[in-house]
Amino acid sequence: MKEKDENQTKAEKGNTSRRDLIKLGGALAGAAALTQTIITVTQASQHRAEGETGSGPQWGMSIDINKCIGCKYCTYSCQAVNNLADNMVYCVVTTETLQNGKEFFLSRPCMHCGEAPCVHVCPVKATYKRQDGIVMMDYTRCIGCRYCQVACPYDARVFNWKAPIKTSPKSPNFGYAEVSNRPRGVVEKCTFCVHRIDGGLARGLVPGVDTNATPACVVACPTGARAFGDLTNPDSPVSKVLAEAKIVMRLREEELSTEPSVYYIPPEANINNPFQKG
Repeated sequence: MKEKDENQTKAEKGNTSRRDLIKLGGALAGAAALTQTIITVTQASQHRAEGETGSGPQWGMSIDINKCIGCKYCTYSCQAVNNLADNMVYCVVTTETLQNGKEFFLSRPCMHCGEAPCVHVCPVKATYKRQDGIVMMDYTRCIGCRYCQVACPYDARVFNWKAPIKTSPKSPNFGYAEVSNRPRGVVEKCTFCVHRIDGGLARGLVPGVDTNATPACVVACPTGARAFGDLTNPDSPVSKVLAEAKIVMRLREEELSTEPSVYYIPPEANINNPFQKG
């Protein structure tokens, strides 16, 4: 049991095989490395529109690293809403370092990949992808084999070793439980707060615009580092952020072709990038 808790603590501190998990530091430090992970804004907006899912919204998120202050409000609000114990972290925030020595914070939720390895390896189809791009868990089908946890290249899943707690330590300061507890022995993860999305749409709300239809981590961010919305809609908050960004990238997309639905705006002049001109 001690080993399991220590593994979770290491993940939160950013020590989980960072060379393999996040090749962001090196990529951001040099223009040559950046060209291998940059995607154009046009590609970002068309990411799902031309995919296998057909018509309809395709939900995605952007995270501006320049605005992230490492407060972990995203993590804490996620824990409150999903009624998680302190050692259960869906949204990990780590401190990373550029090659020039400057530090930045990297917030890492589930990427909701278009080509999700976790979906492919699940032997009982407990992990599946909805038509709107959200990768979901059917906890009634999960047998706890943890194949999905091993297959995830972003370390975005956690195993529920213990019986569900009554109330998250992050509640009520960061929110209240909005979903039912999961049973012991299943793998859990970020769902983009799908209950808010579906419930909001049913009430005529717009995810990414209306608070009650938007993921808790986006709402809780005090600096506006996160945006959410329909990637196929150019007027959605996330599409507008991506359109205005000089550089947009996705973690390990060039290497793995997982087609993540989470986009990052990398550090710019305020990080004192040695390759920044002007």
